[in-house]
Amino acid sequence: MASLNPKIIGLIAGNGQLPILFGRAARDQGVKIIAAGVTGDTSPFLYFSVDKFQYFKVGELKKLFEYFRKNAVDQVIMAGQVNQDNLFNPAVRLDEEFQALSDALRDRKADTIFTAVADRLGREGMTLLDSTFLLKKYLAPRGTLTKRGPTQSELKDIEFGLTIARLVGGIDIGQTVVVKDKAIVAIEAMEGTDRAIARGGAIAREGAVVVKTSKPAQDNRFDVPVIGPRTIQTMASVKAACLAIEAGKTLIIDREKTVSLANKAKICLLAA
Repeated sequence: MASLNPKIIGLIAGNGQLPILFGRAARDQGVKIIAAGVTGDTSPFLYFSVDKFQYFKVGELKKLFEYFRKNAVDQVIMAGQVNQDNLFNPAVRLDEEFQALSDALRDRKADTIFTAVADRLGREGMTLLDSTFLLKKYLAPRGTLTKRGPTQSELKDIEFGLTIARLVGGIDIGQTVVVKDKAIVAIEAMEGTDRAIARGGAIAREGAVVVKTSKPAQDNRFDVPVIGPRTIQTMASVKAACLAIEAGKTLIIDREKTVSLANKAKICLLAA
């Protein structure tokens, strides 16, 4: 059984700022972090927020296990997305460990892949922890976070969008929908939140409402909803009007900057 106060944690780090945020939070709490980055995805700046950092190519599962074992890791966190374009990249070569895992998958949905990785870690004697571990204070509080609240029209779109987002999340397609006037203009799939917002915002032209939720059966060990400054910048670029997230279940990276950018762009940000 995993200790509630581990001294060493292995970090499987994807892209974005979340791995860096986790590394800093761990350091503040005296936890040693052994980080494994993904070549081409993980920021090199993670090096300055962890105790050890090494890059691995996508598909190098055997080397990853050896790295963690060598550094006495028996508890692991996943933070940050890995570019799922790699799923169809013919240049990606899977080692025998990853190939065996891949061949056994019933489908290629995100939860299926991550659950298989978690199970494989378990067979190596490593427990995959809740990815919000050490980051509870970054979860969105309930309420309107910006100066501007939602209009009546936006509230209707939020209510509609929440229903759709939960249905989509229930079948593990994505966490984000883009709505305008109760019309679904984009649903996040493999491309990720920012690209879904850009695509939906271009169709809506302006005034789109973005809704991002956790999945009904969210496994907090992976794929926890995250927003941050980049989310707001993407929305501003397509003149989107409002972002609704799930209170207590969505991580906000650099909340002060995120809210400031939203206020500047007159974007309403609320957590329901």
